[in-house]
Amino acid sequence: MNYDFSEIAEGDNLVSVPAGKHLCRVAEVREGTARDGSERWSLRLEVCDGDFAGRTAAWDSITWSERGIHRVQCVLAALGFDVSGRVELRAGDLVGLTALVETQLEDWADPSTGLVRTRCAVPYQGFAAAPAENGAVESCA
Repeated sequence: MNYDFSEIAEGDNLVSVPAGKHLCRVAEVREGTARDGSERWSLRLEVCDGDFAGRTAAWDSITWSERGIHRVQCVLAALGFDVSGRVELRAGDLVGLTALVETQLEDWADPSTGLVRTRCAVPYQGFAAAPAENGAVESCA
């Protein structure tokens, strides 16, 4: 095998679907802790249909902190939960639920290695309810 590695761009590309809006399901939830000590749920979002069905669109997190709770409310509403009052749920309750998710490309530098990676990220207001039968979509504002 003869290969010239000098032509490989430095960095790593973790993008498996193009940026844009995708109907996604929560394929996996990992529980963890945020830097401030709050509970954080990391969501693996998998494309539901089309040419990219079955591929991971992005990983996103919701953080159960005072600062992050508004986004938690928006994400849960987009996934179909009634967030007008008290909600009791476990991380696993999100698995299998769907939403329309917007992804954007971002470069991220791994703090331990300095390696720059391109990945899909979900913006703050990147979740919306999955399209209703009539095609309408409600945004999380």
